[in-house]
Amino acid sequence: MPIGFGIIGCGMIADFHARALADVRGATLIGCYDQIPTAAERFAKSHGCRAYASLKKLLADPAIAAVSIATPSGAHMEPAVAAAGAGKHVVVEKPLEITLKRCDRIIKACDEAGVKLATIFPSRFHNAPILLKRAIEAGRFGDLTMGDAYVKWWRTQAYYDSGAWRGTWALDGGGALMNQAIHSVDLLTWLMGPVQEIRAIAATLAHERIEVEDTAMASLRFKNGALGCIEATTAAYPGYLKRIEIHGTEGSAVIEEEDIKVWDFARKTKSDRAILEGMKCRQSRGGGASDPAAIGYHGHTALFKNFVASIQTNRSPAVDGLEGRRSVEIILAIYRAAESGRTVTLPLAHDPKLAVRKSGQWS
Repeated sequence: MPIGFGIIGCGMIADFHARALADVRGATLIGCYDQIPTAAERFAKSHGCRAYASLKKLLADPAIAAVSIATPSGAHMEPAVAAAGAGKHVVVEKPLEITLKRCDRIIKACDEAGVKLATIFPSRFHNAPILLKRAIEAGRFGDLTMGDAYVKWWRTQAYYDSGAWRGTWALDGGGALMNQAIHSVDLLTWLMGPVQEIRAIAATLAHERIEVEDTAMASLRFKNGALGCIEATTAAYPGYLKRIEIHGTEGSAVIEEEDIKVWDFARKTKSDRAILEGMKCRQSRGGGASDPAAIGYHGHTALFKNFVASIQTNRSPAVDGLEGRRSVEIILAIYRAAESGRTVTLPLAHDPKLAVRKSGQWS
């Protein structure tokens, strides 16, 4: 019997969740809820499901076994905790939440209720990073020396003006890092391992009426001794595909969006030739670099398939709550480092206070 899903929050990203669920065998979209009734009704009509008048009514429906949270970032905790309390499995759009305390409340609620929890990081399911992960685990890079993430995107002022929550600490939780580059932050630490310490600088350079950064740079030291950097911006016109670079003493690889651009190892294998040939035939486009809607949902589909399988087999999802928490902690540490001008060591002892912007500078 298919697992019934409810979607909470009916904005742009909810459409991607609905399309992904439609492609997952063993899942069916039952209904949706939004604080704005007309948004829920419009969404329900578009995706052939039921619009509920309240969150309580959606969670009371026995046909719904799992929910997908697609509310603004800083409003993930309340519906997630309520869903867990109602015995529903929970999928949360990135970031899991915008503070570690709120992340931990979601994780604890799901653990105590015995329900599954997953965070939406669809890039984990793309072929290129999976190949890199396998190569790292096989020791093909030798000793890892550098791991870098570059997200140089463009967002218009109209993008930030389109929703009162955008660009705010309270609901967006941050800017180019927390909203856009978090996918690459997740991939980088998934590939390179835990981050040990961070130095950073951030600024708001190209947008008005926002509280958060649109440009940030961080230098990292990973626990394994490797160094790295994260560069993130929504102020690089016209926007470029995101890149991940991994380097070691015996190999290097570069991903641009979903494509492998560099695959170079001291010790070649038979599979390398097929990978190199495949590179010639692919060319990613868009990827949200200048248009937040210009993304595919195939990664979401793979993630939801994994989540449904985790329910059916009673195992942990590939990207569970703790995995979702990790990228939030790194980004909060970057904000603290940028605000203080000091090196920040992980793990964070407690949530840093949100960075403040004074006279155009981070202090």
